[in-house]
Amino acid sequence: MPERPNAVTMRGKPLTLVGDEIKVGDKAPDFEVIDTSLSPVKLSSYTGKIVVIVSVPSLDTPVCDLETRKFNQEAAQLSEQVIVLALSMDLPFAQKRWCGAAGVSHVTALSDHREASFGLAYGLLIKELRLLARTVIVVDQRGIIRHLELVKEIANEPNYEAVLKAVNQCLN
Repeated sequence: MPERPNAVTMRGKPLTLVGDEIKVGDKAPDFEVIDTSLSPVKLSSYTGKIVVIVSVPSLDTPVCDLETRKFNQEAAQLSEQVIVLALSMDLPFAQKRWCGAAGVSHVTALSDHREASFGLAYGLLIKELRLLARTVIVVDQRGIIRHLELVKEIANEPNYEAVLKAVNQCLN
């Protein structure tokens, strides 16, 4: 499996990403994760929709919490053609509890903890931590990656405006 040393940092400490690197314009690789009821979910389940994939290290950390709540607010105002998924290595039970406590109902929390299917397919699995790198990906209705932001410093938030701009471009 390919590795990219120093691809991201956590509080300045370099970390290695494992898996195949993706780029804007690529066909989005399919993956299988599980939802909060332990049911399998694949990206291909959303064919025909615009999918915003919000990849975070853990929902239960300050920046991830803030980011997911922000995307939940934005998702409430988006077209029904847009699905927002929050992927992490958190256990589904923890995701369900966090979403309930945070009032997150417009973002679907999905867990990659079993096989790291998403993390490896997208090159976003952090080798040293077995967590996902902070990334936002917009996949259009045909399954093509239209926006990709790998946040270099994991402790930082993504560029929300750029994500929303990419979503709107897919809608037009």
